[in-house]
Amino acid sequence: MKRSLVLFLLLSPLFMWGQTSDAQQLKSIYEQSLTNGKSYDWLDYLSNQIGGRLSGSLNAERAVRYTKKELEALGLDKVWLQPVMVPKWTRGVKEYAYIESAPGKITPVNICALGGSVATPEGGLRSGIIEVNGIAELQTLSKEQVEGKIVFLNEAMEPTYINTFKAYSGCANQRYAGAMEAGKLGASGVIVRSLNLRLDDLPHTGSMSYGDLPEADRIPAAAISTKDAELLSTMIKLDPTISFYFSQKCRVFPDVQSYNVIGEITGSEYPDEIITVGGHLDSWDLGDGAHDDGAGCVQSMEVLRLLKETGYTPKRTIRVVLFMNEENGLRGARKYAEVAEQKGEKHLFALESDSGGFTPRGFSFECRDDQFEQVLSWKPLFEPYLIHLFDRGGSGADVGPLKNGETVLAGLRPDTQRYFDHHHAANDTFEHVNKRELELGAATMTALIYLVDKYGFGKKVKG
Repeated sequence: MKRSLVLFLLLSPLFMWGQTSDAQQLKSIYEQSLTNGKSYDWLDYLSNQIGGRLSGSLNAERAVRYTKKELEALGLDKVWLQPVMVPKWTRGVKEYAYIESAPGKITPVNICALGGSVATPEGGLRSGIIEVNGIAELQTLSKEQVEGKIVFLNEAMEPTYINTFKAYSGCANQRYAGAMEAGKLGASGVIVRSLNLRLDDLPHTGSMSYGDLPEADRIPAAAISTKDAELLSTMIKLDPTISFYFSQKCRVFPDVQSYNVIGEITGSEYPDEIITVGGHLDSWDLGDGAHDDGAGCVQSMEVLRLLKETGYTPKRTIRVVLFMNEENGLRGARKYAEVAEQKGEKHLFALESDSGGFTPRGFSFECRDDQFEQVLSWKPLFEPYLIHLFDRGGSGADVGPLKNGETVLAGLRPDTQRYFDHHHAANDTFEHVNKRELELGAATMTALIYLVDKYGFGKKVKG
């Protein structure tokens, strides 16, 4: 008993010093981000000087050049571009649509083409319309019921889910696979309710797929705003014989070359152990991609800058990756994981920010039980900053291809209640990002990266 007491007394100062040291480092990180941060300025340029960054576009190319230049200015040990072939799809002139309740009696509505859709025939598409509550109901219909008609997929996001991403994933399949399933039944087109929890006039785009449908059977697909979806549904109930018209001029081109943008600080003790942090540089074209995912990109860049500014020397290699083509293909993420495997790189940890630049609440982790126990031991260090959520769950689409049972994957989890008001819509713009919330998110990510780098996954510490 005496020996145990002596050891405790000897080791307690070391433990308290480690606790104080970590708390001081986190304090320094948050103060630096909130008083001398760069993330908001970077996002201002990405959003207002470059704008929407659809894969394969000129703006995406400009974003690659800009972020590479800014990473080089940080004095990192290495900055480079990783080539990746990406799809190229263009929207063309603004879409137009209306409901026709009688000859010559029309009600214009707000739509936008879904990413990857084919165009309507020259002069547009006019047809009868049939409403279904999502993919499951569509699949119960016969070809005779659907053939030649426009299918209106009107499944709404579930408002009772506090986790809005759960509500989103519950009906996102109607956007992604609606045209494929309706095309199999001979439909002439698809109109999909926007994935948005509020009622407004903004249609929300997003990726869609035709699967293995022959080109001749591919039908145009568009999203309709939630207010106009409610209107259309009411008008169909009052008169099922009404027709719908829409015109869109989108085009699909051959793949083009783009790049992931990568920068790193080489580890001082374990340079072969890689910690990755990132977001996706591409965005949709309706807004300027400020929340999705300009915020995640600039926060990830800021992680490396904050570590340098606070005087911390990483033990492991800290790498920022700005992935290309998350929105309509995930090509950048797959290329990064492929090259990492070819090189035999060991990724200890990968963190993604792709849920908007809102107030950070915590993280979700994909990892083993013992790894999660270690993560939970750090939670008390974050509580002074009101970061309480440390949960098991999904990480992020771009870090997902690194999953191998050993690498710990994580996603920053901000407050999500406003995210889908802006997601893939024309109001995903810079003025809807709060500077302080963005900077808090960057600091929160940096704090977690610091702890992972300092302790790795093996040595358990208490907050």
